[in-house]
Amino acid sequence: METVSRSHGHDRAALKRGAARSLRSKSTEAERKLWHCLRDKRLCGFKFRRQQPIGPYIVDFYCSGAKLIVELDGSQHGDGRRPICDLQLTRWLETRGYAVIRFWNTDVLNDSDYALGCILHAIQKRQSEAR
Repeated sequence: METVSRSHGHDRAALKRGAARSLRSKSTEAERKLWHCLRDKRLCGFKFRRQQPIGPYIVDFYCSGAKLIVELDGSQHGDGRRPICDLQLTRWLETRGYAVIRFWNTDVLNDSDYALGCILHAIQKRQSEAR
């Protein structure tokens, strides 16, 4: 087992923050549209972060109050190994107590109200389960 020095861990965290920052600057149209609806606690007062590092991953949107992750998938998520990687990500997060919901980019672009309703429902479900 390899041990990681404190400075090495700090370097890794800084790299992940830089990668997240880069992803935020390269957002897709669907990500920008959904972020406009989620930012500044616009969805019923729930706080979201975008391109949030969690463990070895960077997730699209994260609501810490509900441990809910929202992932947006473009057409590349239907090809090759990407569906397997998405499944591995979801399983890794779920084993750590996170809930993950996914939408296709086209779903958000064509009917953002539906996506927001699903997100709100997932948050409310998580909160009721926690009680």
